[in-house]
Amino acid sequence: MKLRTFAAVMEKKIHDKELGDITLRSNPRLKHYNLKVRDGVVIASMPERGSEAVLLDFINKNRGKLLDSLRESSPQRSLLNEDTEMQTNSFKLHIFRTERDNVYVKLSQGILHIACPVHMDMEGPASQKLLRDVLEKALRHEARRVLPNRLNTFAGQHGFKYSKIRINNSKSRWGSCSTSGSINLSLSLMLLPDHLINYVLLHELCHTVEMNHGERFWKIMDKVTDNQSLSLRKELKGYKML
Repeated sequence: MKLRTFAAVMEKKIHDKELGDITLRSNPRLKHYNLKVRDGVVIASMPERGSEAVLLDFINKNRGKLLDSLRESSPQRSLLNEDTEMQTNSFKLHIFRTERDNVYVKLSQGILHIACPVHMDMEGPASQKLLRDVLEKALRHEARRVLPNRLNTFAGQHGFKYSKIRINNSKSRWGSCSTSGSINLSLSLMLLPDHLINYVLLHELCHTVEMNHGERFWKIMDKVTDNQSLSLRKELKGYKML
């Protein structure tokens, strides 16, 4: 059976549950398959006439090393406690102590209230995981409420077509678009102001027309952002994911 090659596709993005977004590349200068982690993203490269199946198998065989590299490249997490000040796109985080025996969570009037028992070791690993899980759940809820409608609106305004949308918890990419027109959006987008959320949504919609980041792609981006793509791109780099 003849394996599919990258003869006509120089770059492709896929998503892995453990490794996050992965960029597959075909490089005519390469003689061997190559893996590296850059800015928290796995980049897998192969010779010009290499096989995607072989490249994916190469990734799986090195999965452990890649996970270690991703952990080493990830910034240290800040602790969540009563002193945490966080304003997301749609709610403010409020963590406080209470006489209750269990953790109580309520999202109301733009505030995510997380009440923790007074005896709880809030900075312990188990407590930090619980608090982050609660925050992630709230961000996912808001992302599902806000992002699909906004993406659909932009697609209609600018004549883009996509196959489906998925909300994930990627910590390496704000968004990604597959060759089939499937758009993945990180729930961390809900940490951004509206205009940067819009930039990412438009960025992924432009990928439904042009998959790479060549000159044609940025011309399309400038068209849909009123020539603001460069300044918005620079501004986005100042924000961190969850």
